[in-house]
Amino acid sequence: MAHPPLMPKATAVWLVENTALSFDQVADFCKLHPLEVKAIADGDAAQGIKGLDPILTGQLTREEIDKGVADPEHRLKILDPKVRVPEAARKKGPRYTPVSRRQDRPNAILWLVRNHPELKDSQIMRLVGTTKSTIQAIRERTHWNAQNLQPLDPVTLGLCSQIDLDLEVHRAAKEKPVDIEAQGATLLPASEPVEKKPGEELDVDAVFAKLKQIGGGNKSE
Repeated sequence: MAHPPLMPKATAVWLVENTALSFDQVADFCKLHPLEVKAIADGDAAQGIKGLDPILTGQLTREEIDKGVADPEHRLKILDPKVRVPEAARKKGPRYTPVSRRQDRPNAILWLVRNHPELKDSQIMRLVGTTKSTIQAIRERTHWNAQNLQPLDPVTLGLCSQIDLDLEVHRAAKEKPVDIEAQGATLLPASEPVEKKPGEELDVDAVFAKLKQIGGGNKSE
């Protein structure tokens, strides 16, 4: 997939003002919607934005623009940049959460605490971008809005991706120690003697007396 040009709207402004390219061609090159390009041409959008010449920035050639003007079906091809700006490395720490979604974080934390108790606080902090004190307050039901909280899936809320959630759950499962008692009782090997508890000895005399009683009853019938 071709990457958008540098400053797409400013580039679109220049192409609209200085070429006879169609709105669809400009929109395709700048990765904008055709209606947005039309609004730029009508003066309803991008007001105050100075046009950026894609020829001077090395993103288009005059020959490519001429091809587009001659053929409305032609799609402009952006030139490979001579200098590539390295992508910023992702910083470790709590995930940034948009302001519009921050109110959903307590509900997401409650969902994670209930459905994945194996997750550490640090993992929950990475997933939804919260603080340890908030997680502790929700765990202990001392959160200021604890009465109104509802457990909601953070993936559905858009606070994290399903891949990130599965990764953290997998990590927590690997680090969790095996609970021997939860595995239940197992059979002892045949070489190991079974210890009898007091009162569990077999009363042989009582067994023979019972058999004798049963046998005598059958004869009388």
